[in-house]
Amino acid sequence: MINNIKMELNNDILIKLLLAILVGGIIGMEREYRSKSAGFRTLILISFGAALFTIFSISLGGTESATRIAANIVVGIGFIGAGVIFKEGIRVNGITTAATIWVTAALGMGIGAGYYWVSIIGALLVVVILYVFTYFERFIDKNNQLRNYKIEYPFNGRNQHEFEELLKQFKLNIRSSHQKRSGDSMKGRWLVQGSETDHKLFIEHILQKDTIREFEF
Repeated sequence: MINNIKMELNNDILIKLLLAILVGGIIGMEREYRSKSAGFRTLILISFGAALFTIFSISLGGTESATRIAANIVVGIGFIGAGVIFKEGIRVNGITTAATIWVTAALGMGIGAGYYWVSIIGALLVVVILYVFTYFERFIDKNNQLRNYKIEYPFNGRNQHEFEELLKQFKLNIRSSHQKRSGDSMKGRWLVQGSETDHKLFIEHILQKDTIREFEF
């Protein structure tokens, strides 16, 4: 039995497993640094597990079974990825982490199938996308933010369109709107798109209005 174990370790299986740990760790460090739900250990286990499944499927079932098991790995990873996605207000969070889990599993499968350099280069590109491209994402978000405003104000018969005009004055694009009258009050809700600076100027202006009864942003 010991000889059989040694024969197995003489293969490149040990290299594949260690490389899977390395690739998962490289990506996991970036996620851990940003305090994401799927961090260092999680992504190592995902990469390691995907590599193991691929190695076993090739060893036990040949090419046809390997492709079938690979498809099942993708399905299983989908369940894990869905667990980190959640909705907060109008934003959906965790999609990037779920995509990272998905691509880490793909890299683990590549290592298990013997595509070493492709998987290593892929892992480095993933880190570049997650780390460097974050600055591009912040730049885009700074110039194109989506906010939800809720305003309650006294109704006088003529001011039901006041805030639509005001939003346009501050160069904010109204994506959707809804208003409801309750007694002498009007309650409005606007989903608005615009730059961070324009949003700040609008908020400052609304906070200075004495007639506003309630303002949520």
